[in-house]
Amino acid sequence: MARVELIMPKMGESVSEATIITWSKNIGDMVELDETIVEIATDKVDSEVPSTHEGKLVEMLYEADDVVQVGEPFAILETEGGNDTPVVKDVAPAPAAAKVVEETVTKAVEPTKTTITNTGDRFYSPLVRNMASEEGIEMTELEPIPGSGKEGRLTKSDMLAYIKTRGSAPAKAETPKASAPAHTPVNVPNTGGTEIVEMDRMRKLISAHMTMSKQTSAHITSFVEADMTNIVNWRNSVKADFKKREGQNITFTPIIIEAMAKAVKDFPMINVSVDGTNIHIHKNVNIGMAAALPDGNLIVPVIKETQNKNLIGITKSVNDLATRARGGQLKPDDIQGGTITMTNVGTFGNLMGTPIINQPQVAIMACGVIKKKPVVLETTEGDVIAIRHMMFLSLSYDHRVVDGALGGQFVSKVKDYLEQFDTTQEV
Repeated sequence: MARVELIMPKMGESVSEATIITWSKNIGDMVELDETIVEIATDKVDSEVPSTHEGKLVEMLYEADDVVQVGEPFAILETEGGNDTPVVKDVAPAPAAAKVVEETVTKAVEPTKTTITNTGDRFYSPLVRNMASEEGIEMTELEPIPGSGKEGRLTKSDMLAYIKTRGSAPAKAETPKASAPAHTPVNVPNTGGTEIVEMDRMRKLISAHMTMSKQTSAHITSFVEADMTNIVNWRNSVKADFKKREGQNITFTPIIIEAMAKAVKDFPMINVSVDGTNIHIHKNVNIGMAAALPDGNLIVPVIKETQNKNLIGITKSVNDLATRARGGQLKPDDIQGGTITMTNVGTFGNLMGTPIINQPQVAIMACGVIKKKPVVLETTEGDVIAIRHMMFLSLSYDHRVVDGALGGQFVSKVKDYLEQFDTTQEV
């Protein structure tokens, strides 16, 4: 018999940790190669982790709601034969003895560290216990810290927020800022017939992210109105043939995304991210596409390197990501690396919107509904009133690094590219 560690795989660019949602197997269960053993969550995407070996599950190193770092073991299998590389724990004492050895070594090497155990009613994950040990936080100091995890459990973000401000106030006064805030009682009037439901995990993440964005960026929004008549007529003329040939629809979204990519080339300082006092200027134009999920939540898959794609390429990427988003099949990498975002509020019949910036980006553009309306047109014979298909564009941007001139010029440039759309092109 050999024992092998199952390692938390890398799940996308900049993804360094994952939260365990639920185990698909129990201790003693046999696990097949590539069979799902655990379900995890990274930021907004839920994923299944398949087993890299075949064998019997003998140890779960983490519980549900625990955070696991990428590259760290999360389970141990017992496999047939001796060809697999045994884990280090094979030569270590039994778990109970190993704990004694670990505590002894810790005290000998670094006397300032403390050991946190799950002896009370509150569960502390291995990650939280290690962080407390590294910082010399005793159990009496740990217990009053508000937790934003399930049943009030402490998360990594809770610990980081506490450690950052530790010493400036008593532990009970600390409030986590980087994660979903701990619940504070609010005097909600009793209107009768009220049902109380708790936010699901994704809604909590969205809530924390949106609040953080408003607290981080100085939001400002500029508006323009684009004449989409030529695009509407062109799309009506090609959509049937495109659907027959490609097996998918051509919508207005990829056309707008293409115009955004072109405008970014003209104004590259809109395609940046902010890190403290540093501005990261991105060479690739990775446009996030905000999409509503069937459960009402929001997710933002990213069309990578749009500056290198033509309209057909962007259309296929948009359709693929939208289909997989609705089916819950997005991969963690599909929502990573965005540099600017577009959201289509016109899908819901809205004229315009003032979207919240998707941090650490500095701009997000909302597209309103395309609506027929009377418009004054200038002709060689004089001004005339005509019925045109019009659409509002609104750009929310971070006034810390994007001034009104740049934000206004960018959204106006997108409008120009839409109105100058080449209606002779074939797709």
